[in-house]
Amino acid sequence: MRLLQLKDGSFSLVERIDNDIPPYAILSHTWGKDEDEVLYRDVVDVVGRDKLGWLKLKFCAKQAAKDGIDFFWVDTCCIDKSSSAELTEAINSMFRWYQCAKQCYVYLSNVTVGKSGLPSQRVWQKEFKSSRWFSRGW
Repeated sequence: MRLLQLKDGSFSLVERIDNDIPPYAILSHTWGKDEDEVLYRDVVDVVGRDKLGWLKLKFCAKQAAKDGIDFFWVDTCCIDKSSSAELTEAINSMFRWYQCAKQCYVYLSNVTVGKSGLPSQRVWQKEFKSSRWFSRGW
């Protein structure tokens, strides 16, 4: 399993196998446009800070740190999708990875939060109920 870790303001990938997997958080999210997502190659090449998907990584890293978790998994950048073998293994392992996560965060890209925190309950509930996360493909 490949996990992300935030160190000195940069994300790095850490390979862990079998019983050597530390506590980790996992991010459930919807994908944006391909050019907006931070991918495996972006993390390896230390690029992608200008992509919209960077916000999801920052969100997950910040929440994991609040919860005392050093590692997290995000499918778009922890899986090298150029490798069909790795992609197949990831698809077959994903349920277990979600099940074994210490925390699971959900990033609702189309639900906004006001500057003071949460918007009014009426606005928040409407946006929450119509979030595209609830209608994603799988």
